[in-house]
Amino acid sequence: MSNAIEALGVGAAAGSPAAASGARTPIWRAGLAAAAAWAAAAVVTVALPDVVPWGSKELFAVIVGAAAAAFVALSFVAPRLPRFGAFCEHYGPWFVAIGVWFFLWELTTAKFGWLPKPFFSPPNGLLNVYVTEWRRLLICIGYTLRLWALGFGLGAIVGYAAGVALGWSKSFAYWGMPILKLIGPVPATAWIPCTFFFFPTTFDASVFIVALASGIPVTILTASGVGSVNKAYYDVGRNLGAKPWYLISRIAVPASLPHTFVGLFMGLYYSFAVLVVAEMLGAKYGLGWYIQFQTAYSGYANVYATLVIMALICAGIVKLLFVARDRLLSWQEGFI
Repeated sequence: MSNAIEALGVGAAAGSPAAASGARTPIWRAGLAAAAAWAAAAVVTVALPDVVPWGSKELFAVIVGAAAAAFVALSFVAPRLPRFGAFCEHYGPWFVAIGVWFFLWELTTAKFGWLPKPFFSPPNGLLNVYVTEWRRLLICIGYTLRLWALGFGLGAIVGYAAGVALGWSKSFAYWGMPILKLIGPVPATAWIPCTFFFFPTTFDASVFIVALASGIPVTILTASGVGSVNKAYYDVGRNLGAKPWYLISRIAVPASLPHTFVGLFMGLYYSFAVLVVAEMLGAKYGLGWYIQFQTAYSGYANVYATLVIMALICAGIVKLLFVARDRLLSWQEGFI
C-alpha cells in the first residue's frame, strides 16, 4: 500500500508545474540583454551618419555585431556548462553595461557631436588608432614594460630589505625611520632635478623615479608587518635554540608577507602613476612618451587608446600579483 502511495506521489510530482518548468532548457537572460545592447551599438554605428568622419567604423560594427551574435549563442550554451555558466552569470550585468556604454558613447560623440572632436573620440576612433598605430604602440609597450620592470623590481627588492631591517633592528629603525618619514611624503617626481646630477643617463634617472615610487610603500608596510609579529613566536624560537637569522627568515619574514603584498599593490599603482612623468626624461619611446607626444598635437584619440592599454597592463599585473600572493600565502589560509 505504501509503495502505491509513493508511486502516486512521484507521478504527481513529475506532472506538477514545477517539474515541467525544470524540464525546460534554461536561458542566460543577461546574455540576451547584452546581445541586444551590443547589437544596438553596431546598428547605430553604421546606420546613422557621422558628424565628423572617423576611421574603422565598419570594422567596429563588425566586431560589436559578432560579439552580439556570440552572446545570443552563449545565452543557450552557458547554462549547460556549470563553471562557465557561473562565470557568465556573475559578469552578465557588466556585459550589458558595456554594450549600453558603447551605444551611448557612439551617439554622443560620432553621431550627435555632443562631445566634440578632437577632445573626445568614439569607440571606433580608438579602434582606428590600434589599427593604424599598432607597430609603434607595440614598441612603446616594450619600452614601458622594460622601464617599469626594472624600476618596480629594484624598488620592491630594496624596499623589502629595508623594511625587514627597520622592523627587526631598533638601531636601524632609530636612524632609518626619520629619513623614511622625511622622504616618504614627498612625491617621487619632486626628485627629478636631483636625478639629473646623480645619474649618468636619463634612463637611469627614470628607473630611479619608478623605483622610489614603488619602494617607499613596500618599505613602510614591510616594516609594519615585521614589527607587528607576536613576540611570543620569537621567545619560543629562542627557547628552542634558534639564531637571529633563523628568527628573521622563518618567523618575521613569513608573518610579514601579507603586509608586504599590500605594499606591493600600493607600489604598483604609484609606479604607474609616475611612469608617464618618468618617460618624459629624454625617452624616445614608451607609452608615457607617446601620450605626451600625441597631446602636443591634440591627438586625444591616441591618448585615450594608450590609457586603455596602460589600464589593461596594470590590471593584468595586479592579477598576477594576486595569484602570487594566493600561492605564497596558501599556508596562512583562514588567518589573513
